[in-house]
Amino acid sequence: MAGAAPTPPGDMMQMHAKDVAPKADPAEAAPLLALDGIVKTFPGVRALSEVELRLYPGQVTALVGENGAGKSTIVKILTGIYQPDAGEIRLDGRPVHFPTAQDATRAGITAIHQETVLFDELSVAENIFVGHAPRTRMGLIDWPEIRRRAREILDGIGARIDPDVKLRELGIASKHLVAIARALSVDARVVIMDEPTAALSQKEIEELYELVETLKAQGKAILFISHKFDEIFRIADRYTVFRDGQFVGGGPISEVDHDGLVRMMVGRSVDAIFPARTSAPGDEVLSVEGFCHPTEFDGISFTLRRGEILGFYGLVGAGRSEFMQALFGITKASAGTIRIGGMEIRIASPADAVRNGIVYVPEDRGKQGAITALPIFQNVTLPSLARTSRKGFLRLAEEFSLARRYTERLDLRAASLDTEVGMLSGGNQQKVVVAKWLATKPRVIILDEPTKGIDIGSKAAVHEFMAELAAEGLAVIMVSSEIPEILGMSDRVIVMREGRMVAELEGDDLSPETLVRHAAGIAEGDTHA
Repeated sequence: MAGAAPTPPGDMMQMHAKDVAPKADPAEAAPLLALDGIVKTFPGVRALSEVELRLYPGQVTALVGENGAGKSTIVKILTGIYQPDAGEIRLDGRPVHFPTAQDATRAGITAIHQETVLFDELSVAENIFVGHAPRTRMGLIDWPEIRRRAREILDGIGARIDPDVKLRELGIASKHLVAIARALSVDARVVIMDEPTAALSQKEIEELYELVETLKAQGKAILFISHKFDEIFRIADRYTVFRDGQFVGGGPISEVDHDGLVRMMVGRSVDAIFPARTSAPGDEVLSVEGFCHPTEFDGISFTLRRGEILGFYGLVGAGRSEFMQALFGITKASAGTIRIGGMEIRIASPADAVRNGIVYVPEDRGKQGAITALPIFQNVTLPSLARTSRKGFLRLAEEFSLARRYTERLDLRAASLDTEVGMLSGGNQQKVVVAKWLATKPRVIILDEPTKGIDIGSKAAVHEFMAELAAEGLAVIMVSSEIPEILGMSDRVIVMREGRMVAELEGDDLSPETLVRHAAGIAEGDTHA
């Protein structure tokens, strides 16, 4: 199935985005919030170049674009964190300026971020009103009013949560609703939702959609930022596309299709989502036999060949990431053997794994894959300091040379190698982590959810690069929850369920149906799945 691709888009896909992207009809109702000619420049980087945006009352506008397109910057401008260098913001047709986040909040603009900061030791009501609690005439915190208003807001979004309960007692979905209630506690007119479904189950996502419909009925203008096209076409009334810090198109969502939106985002026709691969796998590189962990997985055995991409698929809780972390030495297996090139090795730590040519790009690149406060070049060279130092002293020129070689190979976009990794987009952070491990010249690279949280253009670049690594003889293990990615990139697929291998599939045996059935434990012919 490696190299499988959808039918290429038609001739219309060859047209330029600005030639086909409809703009807002001037005859329509006036926007609640309008931005024109917005410019924002950071040292060495022009983040926004005369962009425009329209948000309408009672409508959802999807803001889409690749990582680094300028979406986060425009949100920070709308919420008063950044001030534009040029351009105009109009609220109800009148020019406004937000010198601080408090000014934006007072104007009725609020944001629900993917990772809103909440406080586990405070009650739900306290979390909702932290920083802007209502007060009595004596200037004291009005606790009865806080509870009353918290209950009112929670009821308004359909959240059955006790305002007095400690936040630590709630699950992830309920905490997300508290974050939404907190955003709405300022009597918002404009609600910004930045990747709001990233940590939610499908049921919770459906509940969020219902909440969005409630907010629309209340006349709120909603800016919805998501990488997921199914969400965009399900929930949005309008769309706006940014690319490389510029506005390239916008209009009613009914006037654009999937392919048109992709082309506007990436600035080119995406003829094939997954690259064609013709080289055949070579000799065996890695052999794992009887790998076990007391609680996470049991009896994992497989081989991996030079130039092969081996996919690992399974549902949440299947034990895939836990197994990969043990293979890399982050956690300790209770039994099992590992062989590299036919020789048995012992991996008791990540350092052992790296010395034996095994590297691991984790799913959570921000917390586990990179040190975001350090610059790019130091992140890339960190595992390779023996190559960039002499007699215990680091050689800066060699560090930069090594980092430049691998970041250029990955087409990393940054002002300089001195840029802190935390300042990069998600896709570019992923490239830094991959570059770091490639610099160690590994034999096996483990990619755990390599395209999670990155846009479709960056996904295509990651897929192309994975194919190149395999073509050069690197053995690749890819953990993915995305069925199209598993089918499009893998030579073979191992399916895991509840910590065990339940299937090893390749060729004609690979299909979405077989993957799901094995992963979910559904018997062939069971019509009640």
